Amino acid sequence: MLRSLYDWTMAKAAHRHAEWWLAAFAFIEASFFPIPPHPLLGLMCLAEPKKAVRFALIATFASVAGGLLGYAIGYALYDTLGTQLLALLGLSESFPKAACYLREFGAEIIMIKGATPIPFKLLTITAGFIAMPLVPFILASIVSRAISFLFVGVLFRLFGAPIKAFIDKYLGLATAAFVVVVVGGFIAVAYLGGDAKESSAKCAAVGVMQG
Repeated sequence: MLRSLYDWTMAKAAHRHAEWWLAAFAFIEASFFPIPPHPLLGLMCLAEPKKAVRFALIATFASVAGGLLGYAIGYALYDTLGTQLLALLGLSESFPKAACYLREFGAEIIMIKGATPIPFKLLTITAGFIAMPLVPFILASIVSRAISFLFVGVLFRLFGAPIKAFIDKYLGLATAAFVVVVVGGFIAVAYLGGDAKESSAKCAAVGVMQG
């Protein structure tokens, strides 16, 4: 299933409405879609490098808009749609810990997400569930998504062909590595702020109690 989804995503890079597909992928990935828009963004940047910044900005603002949908799901529909989505995405066990970190660090963890592969959809749904103030959520999401997409756009512009070749050949390995780094992302977040160690222990305990 993962390979078919990946191949389907790649096909959209050559579509004449590729920008609309990019916006659509970025929007739905921020709330429920399992495949990130970065490969599509990378191929589009590789094909038309002069438009790399334009593509990255499209992905950024579409993702922020999708994040608002994720927020709404967590805020108003968590007990019905939200729990089902998290279960389908394999993020149910991560939810209590994400809620704890968001309560402890607020917008800071969302901005840091731009430099880590913590699933953005997990944070958007969780932010809505804990009723995080909307303005800080939106501003932090803009910073996070801009960091993520502009970085990938430039990276694929410079080294796109070797990266794509590796993913094409070792998709399973790349996915496994992604999961490992997600766990590392949560560990890295634990060192934010002056009371980070205490907050980390508190949130780790949440994960234990939920286990």
